[in-house]
Amino acid sequence: MEIRGPLELPARREDIELETADDLTLVGELALPAEHAPVATLVTLHPLPTAGGFMDSHILRKAAARLPALADLAVLRFNTRGTTSPRGTSDGAFDGGAAEQFDVAAAVDFARERGLPRPWLLGWSFGTELALKYGRSHDVAGIILLSPPLHRATADEVAAWANTTTPVIVLVPEFDDYLSPDEARRRFASIPQATLIAVEGGKHLWVGESQTRRVLTEIVAAVNPAALPLPTQWPPVAD
Repeated sequence: MEIRGPLELPARREDIELETADDLTLVGELALPAEHAPVATLVTLHPLPTAGGFMDSHILRKAAARLPALADLAVLRFNTRGTTSPRGTSDGAFDGGAAEQFDVAAAVDFARERGLPRPWLLGWSFGTELALKYGRSHDVAGIILLSPPLHRATADEVAAWANTTTPVIVLVPEFDDYLSPDEARRRFASIPQATLIAVEGGKHLWVGESQTRRVLTEIVAAVNPAALPLPTQWPPVAD
């Protein structure tokens, strides 16, 4: 069958809970390859909860549905504080990106405690702000930023990544509502190791199967390029 839309490929899926340093419980899910260990891990940070973002925002849901099977990745999704999804509601209340630093820490700590390899922070929109503001405090293999608005992360917080060797992958849609590719190039120029990818025809929400496949392909290109090209049929068609 064609891999598209909400199709969920085989994986080991587990409901999880994260415990924050300020004593909140966050709900989430861990998806692992069905038959063997992952080669890398995506710790996902969802879009703005006050605008409908949550762990099931479609790119993150499709990453968890497809990439354990297609690219041998572990995908950890969770609701930040005060956020609700079908999985449940995380404790606490939205704090505009401030106390959410404890949520990021809890997710990275969980990945480490479970022995998950090579954790990358994968942020989308509001989630990119959390990755930029707090990711340097953690031992992560890299960060991937989808549609970064740069509303909360300051110029100094962005530039501080120049003091690391951590890969910074930035996907900016051509028709983004908040940050154009040209403006993104200017604002990320302070990070020498940043790779900025302008996605032709893309919009902030990455709607449509072609945009989903492009985003997932760029994620895998950064994290496990040996898995490319991603199959479009399941089971995969042999060459």
